[in-house]
Amino acid sequence: MRRRTAAAVVGAALAWGEWLNWRWSRALVGRDRGASEAVVVLGYRNPEPSVNFVNRWRVRAGIRSVSGDGRDTRVIFSGGPVGSRSSEAELMAAYAKSVLDFEGTVLLEERSTTTWENITNVIPLLEDVDRIKIVSQPAHALKARAYLRRQRPDLAQRLVRADDYRPGEWMLRKPLLALYGLRTLRVLDAEERRVSPWTTVG
Repeated sequence: MRRRTAAAVVGAALAWGEWLNWRWSRALVGRDRGASEAVVVLGYRNPEPSVNFVNRWRVRAGIRSVSGDGRDTRVIFSGGPVGSRSSEAELMAAYAKSVLDFEGTVLLEERSTTTWENITNVIPLLEDVDRIKIVSQPAHALKARAYLRRQRPDLAQRLVRADDYRPGEWMLRKPLLALYGLRTLRVLDAEERRVSPWTTVG
């Protein structure tokens, strides 16, 4: 009986984490349209001289978010030297090129130390694209989309879904990510958390 109860609790926690991350990945995004796009990959604190686990995953999620053959896509790595001499952007770009063999257009934003600054500093790189994808863990990416909406609502209308949520990925960590996300997303209002009506399951 205890085992069944424990299994049910674990299962409920995993389903809750999965559901919340799914919702966050589909908030403040619009319909896919246009040809050119920018994929903005947000950095995570990286005190080591090599790219850490979180940033490696974010780079992979960013690369898989590139549409088609990538000819009309620029991938923007954003993050300053927080905890290391090398910027987060530099470390992520090096990983994309040397390990993932990414040959598309790469731009670096190397001054930011906060999510608000990430958005402020990449705005000049987004002015002329049709679609904008922001890549991170779902709660963090939603926070960044909300910040873009606050700073430049005209550009926020170009936001579309990135491929930074997949069912089962990070499954055991998703309840913890959900708890952390609930804390960090307290700065958003209800409208900013609302799931876009045209997003699909998956």
